[in-house]
Amino acid sequence: MKRRKVPKGCSEFQVRGRWYVRFRRTGQETHYFKARPWTPEFMAEYQACLDKKAAPKIEPGARRTKPGTIGDLIARYYRSPEFLGLADSTKRNYRRQLDGFKADHGDKRVAMLERQHIRAIIGAMDATPEAANGLLDRIKTLMAMALDEGMRRDNPTIGLRGFKVRTEGHHTWSEGEIAAFEKRHPIGTRARLAMALMLYTGQRRSDAITMGWQHVVEGRIRVRQQKTGAVLEIPIHEDLAAVLASLPRDNLTFLMTEQGRPFTAAGFGNAFRAYCDEAGLKHCSAHGLRKAAARRLAEAGSSNQQIKAVTGHRTEAEVSRYTKAAEQRTLADQVVQHLGRRKTGTNLANTAEAVSQNEEKDDEKSID
Repeated sequence: MKRRKVPKGCSEFQVRGRWYVRFRRTGQETHYFKARPWTPEFMAEYQACLDKKAAPKIEPGARRTKPGTIGDLIARYYRSPEFLGLADSTKRNYRRQLDGFKADHGDKRVAMLERQHIRAIIGAMDATPEAANGLLDRIKTLMAMALDEGMRRDNPTIGLRGFKVRTEGHHTWSEGEIAAFEKRHPIGTRARLAMALMLYTGQRRSDAITMGWQHVVEGRIRVRQQKTGAVLEIPIHEDLAAVLASLPRDNLTFLMTEQGRPFTAAGFGNAFRAYCDEAGLKHCSAHGLRKAAARRLAEAGSSNQQIKAVTGHRTEAEVSRYTKAAEQRTLADQVVQHLGRRKTGTNLANTAEAVSQNEEKDDEKSID
């Protein structure tokens, strides 16, 4: 069967029997597509490339970076499959960290970077320990790559540890906070639709803004997670169905801006921040609803495997982080009945009766 041509700027190639499509344009980074050619998902990726979002503009002077410098190493990393295979949101976060590192140390030679230098760089960021730990992770990746590229003979980051940070991350919504939000934003509002999509599917905001009627099949919403690429088919909860019932079916996505356009991830984040503030929930966030969904599933007695089938998490550790907020009282009620009798067959009532009888005997002896 003859293969259809791909759009302008794209090329198709085969590796080990599998076909890949990439976008290349002068002055922009290479982008490898995740979706199949000509599908709606593919065309959305293609448009993002044309808009220089999926394939960002190459920084001026990047190709004039001196060989062997940290700037050179960072440029090589940006062109590596390891970086190019990351989700777009992760790429942006990594770029923000590494571009700042490059601005301060990009002209220094990789071979001259020593362990004490890295410790000093990270130690100077003690006011922002989480940012420091993130940068340390990126430097570790760079040093491992420097070994592969022959720019170093050792890795000075082996065994280096960052700051100890005690944080629970994004606040998990409580049932009271969910109720407060619903009271302020009734069914029919954009805010209520946004909350319902995240709470009753357990997805990230980047996935919620892409959902539309075309993804609904036989009572399920089909989601391809932007961050992981995982494909999920999630049954539509009755409460979500009630919210979706009145929505028009001619829009590309459920969630639309006031201008009648689909949301961007950043634009939706700002809008949802305002929705929370209007409900007096300044400490709540969009991501906290994903954690609330996991909490509800845990409180209902769902296994980690069942929770992962909804949230799309891949490891037990990830699920455990999200279900820490499962109410202790609810979980205790579920299991305390299993304490049962002691292995000897003596229960608490028998033990109490025996103690009472012994006390009566002691009283009789004392009388005698």
